[in-house]
Amino acid sequence: MQATVKTFDRATRSGSVFLDDGTEIPFDAEAFDAGPLRHLRPGQRVALVMAGGRVTYVTLSTFPLP
Repeated sequence: MQATVKTFDRATRSGSVFLDDGTEIPFDAEAFDAGPLRHLRPGQRVALVMAGGRVTYVTLSTFPLP
């Protein structure tokens, strides 16, 4: 699933994204740390893995998903 970064807090490594339909979904440090990224910026396109209604993995849309 792809989304666009709305917010990212570097200190907590958490933030939120907008899905293409406009739905905002939060992600936590665990989801961010699961991927290879060090930072995100608002407006950046990302790929997500979701399980049980929550984001479990965040990476750039050009990187492969696990």
